Parts: sequence; C-alpha cells; structure tokens
Amino acid sequence: MLDAPLKTQLSAYLEKLQQPIELIASLDDSDTARELDELLGEIAALSPKISRKNGDSARKPSFEIRRAGSDVAVAFAGVPLGHEFTSLVLALLHVGGHPMKIDEALANHVRALDGDFQFETYMSLHCQSCPDTVQALNMMSVLNPRIRHIAIDGALFQAEVEAKQIMSVPTVYLNGAEFDGGRMSVEQILAKLDTGAAARAAEALKEREPYEVLIVGGGPAGAAAAVYAARKGIRTGLVAERFGGQVQDTMSIENMPSIEYTEGPKLAAAMEAQVRGYGVDIITNQRAKALHGAPQAGGFAGVELESGATLQAKTVILAPGARWRTTGVPGENEHRNKGVAFCPHCDGPLFKGKKVAVIGGGNSGVEAAIDLAGIVEHVTVLEFDSKLRADDVLQRKLRSLPNVDVHVNAQTTEMAGDGNKLSALHYTDRESGQAHAVDLAGVFVQIGLMPNTEWLKGAIELTPRGEIVIDARGQTSLPGVFAAGDATTQAYKQIVISMGAGSTAALSAFDHLIRHSAPAEAKAA
Repeated sequence: MLDAPLKTQLSAYLEKLQQPIELIASLDDSDTARELDELLGEIAALSPKISRKNGDSARKPSFEIRRAGSDVAVAFAGVPLGHEFTSLVLALLHVGGHPMKIDEALANHVRALDGDFQFETYMSLHCQSCPDTVQALNMMSVLNPRIRHIAIDGALFQAEVEAKQIMSVPTVYLNGAEFDGGRMSVEQILAKLDTGAAARAAEALKEREPYEVLIVGGGPAGAAAAVYAARKGIRTGLVAERFGGQVQDTMSIENMPSIEYTEGPKLAAAMEAQVRGYGVDIITNQRAKALHGAPQAGGFAGVELESGATLQAKTVILAPGARWRTTGVPGENEHRNKGVAFCPHCDGPLFKGKKVAVIGGGNSGVEAAIDLAGIVEHVTVLEFDSKLRADDVLQRKLRSLPNVDVHVNAQTTEMAGDGNKLSALHYTDRESGQAHAVDLAGVFVQIGLMPNTEWLKGAIELTPRGEIVIDARGQTSLPGVFAAGDATTQAYKQIVISMGAGSTAALSAFDHLIRHSAPAEAKAA
C-alpha cells in the first residue's frame, strides 16, 4: 500500500503525536475495504501511540480517527490517498495533539461556536480543491468536539451522490442539508455559521494603518510582488479572496524553471509560507469592490472591500487574476454545479460511466477531454473555430481515443435541463446551419479565462476585453497604481511570467515611493 520512502516519511511525522489515537474502522467485504484495512494496519504499525479498533458505522468502508478517551475525532469514508493523503496525515497529527497552523483568535472563535454541527463533505481523490475544505472542517472538529466531520469519496459512494444530485466537489452538507460548495477556508465556513463574523472583521480592518504598498490578489503575481516589496523593508499588505488564485485549481505544473514537477496547491502553499515569512500583512476572504483616487504626493489611494472596509496605501499593485470564461448561453448559469462544470480533475469522477461534453478545442479543452475519456462513457468535444487549436501531440492523442467525437464549427446555443439536473446540450453547425442536440449528463466549459476587473471600470484604463492596460514597468493609467498578472495586457498568461511581472510592479512601486516621498526642503534644494 505505502512504499518504503513514504512509510519512512510518515513515521517521522507520527513521532510528533503527543497523545494516543485510535483508528476505528467500519469495513465490509469489498476490495476497497480490504485496501483500507491494509492502509490502517500499516499506519498503526508506524507508531506505538496508534491502536486499531473495529467499528460499525452505517457507511462502509469508513474509519474514524479518535483521540483516546475523548470526543475529539474526524472521519473518512473511503481510502484517503491521492490529493487527500495530506488531509489524512494532518488529521492524524491534529487529533494526536500536534499544534495546527491556525491563528489563535480564529481558533478561539471556532471553540466558542454554540451548537451541534454534523458536516459531510463529498469530495474526489482527484480534486485539488477538496483538501482545503476537508482540512478546514477537520481542524474545526478537533478544536470543537461539538463539530463532527466526515469526508466522503463521492466516486466510491455514488448512490449517495446520485440521490443528492451532487455534480461538483467539494460539496458540503450540514446536519443533512446542503451547506455550500467549492474550496473553503476556516474563515469562510465561520462567516456562514456566524453571520456577525464578517461585520466584525470589517470593523477590525478599518483600524489598519495605511500601507506603503497594498497588493490586491494572492496569485503568483501578487505573491511575487509581496516578496519583492517586503524585502525593501516597507509596510506591505496583501488582500485577496484566497491565497494562490487560479494556481490552486491547477493539477500539474511542469514548466517552472528548476522545478521539474509540482502541483498547484503545493506551489500556492509554498508561496504563502514565503510571503508570511517576510511579515507581509495578509488579509484573506475579502473581495475588492472599488478603487478610489490616485496616491499623489503625500496622499493615499483607497481599496474599498465588499465587507464595507477600505484599506489605504501610498501605492497599490493590482493582481486580481482571472476566472473561468463562460459561454453565456441559456441554461449554463442555471445548471452550474448541476451538470455544468469547469474542473475535469475535480468533478470528472462524478460522471463515471456517463456521457459528457467539453466546450473548447484549445490545450485545456483537449487535455480535459483526454482525461475524461478514461472515466466516462463518451466525450463530445465542441470547438467554435474551424479547427482545434491544441498542440498537435494532444490532438493526435485525442483522435486515437475510441469514445471521443470532435465537432468543429460548433456554436453552443443552450444547456438544457430542469434546473436541478443537466440533460442535453444544443449546438448549431456554423457551416450548414443545422441544429443538433446531444443527450448527456455533464458539460465541461474550457474556453479560457476572463480578468477579474469589473470593479475597476471607470477607475483605470481597461481594454475592451477588460484587461488592465500597463506599460513595461507595470504602471497603469493612474500614477502610483501598478498591475501584474493575468488581469493585465501582459503577453502570455503563465505562472512564471506573472511572477516576473509581479516583481517588476513591486520594484516600480518602490521606485515611485522614493521619488514621491522626499522632504519638501530637499526638493526645493
């Protein structure tokens, strides 16, 4: 089950256990149960502080990690390998008393929650977004025993998934009712449980002193800008909805110089650790609403947040990134997460044995179709252009697959269903004008990205596509306001290019501060 190097690494982690823990397994006679039994046995053999017990949960195969003699526990239904192996390791450590990395004020907030909360997270072992949600809820259940959480492998418990019509992961249920979906942090979960939390956070933000550099966005561009600004010894803040941005949704990264292979969440975690190491004031779970004013000599620009707070700074670096572009056809928005999806790695396993379509013939679309073809019954690829735009090697692989059909000159016109479940995709052949309908269970939209810049309209110059216009130094149309990354006119939307652009913007912001902060008498001289 676990190879020798992984066992050695896990054994070293388990030496950090401070209290004994029990692995309580509820098994049936399935192959998956035998696999889980083997995994738990190997884990228990690595530490004298871990013991095995048999349980009788209604959901099999599953297991609970429980602190001996206490109510502190987390649970998994399935075999948490793949992307969830880290969640398993952290659960072992945290239940075993090893300190978790969480702000103490946030931890106290979790401890103070009054009520009984039974969370269920339906996840996929191939989903890179799921571990954040699983780990956040696991931490909360360790901090507050009145919170219970079980992470459920949706591909293994398909009957539950179909009964609840779950078509995207992670999907979280609370006390039997759907709670939320998508990647969530402890802060975001608390904000939904405690409606007053957001207002208190906004009030606290209003007390922040002005920054010398304020960065909006936590992706590669924002992270690089934060590092370069902080190294100059100036007061640096970074505000974002989540740290990592689109990188968090990237399955594999193989084109970073000096790094042969990594995965998006790992890179995002490394970026955040480095930024925090430089003492940058990181503010997450906040969405920018408006940019006010240009930071003239001695003045400040203001970044207004949707929470009601406004952060001020002498210079601003905009790195809001981009999001998945949508088709805008009827039925798309109504069936989002109900058959319409954007992440084949995350949601693909939920469509095992079913028919799906991929809209988009670029690299991302063709790669998605190739991945899905190994899971689903059939894949239909629709490309608006007269030919696929993906690399030749990807096109050759795609056309070699027996369960894939490709249609070019295909204009998607409707995503049909009953509002709860997608049932068909309608498209028109742009050459013949003939209308077609494809019966299916899911559609994966892969037609590129659009910049997160709606909140900047009227404040700075944008292109018709919504990109922030910048020069070679990252300067925008407003003095003292710089920009970098996928939301700008910077050519090529790549991680390494965004990092370089973020660094450039930070150095330009520092240069701006130097030139506009000289004492008046020095200027006169």
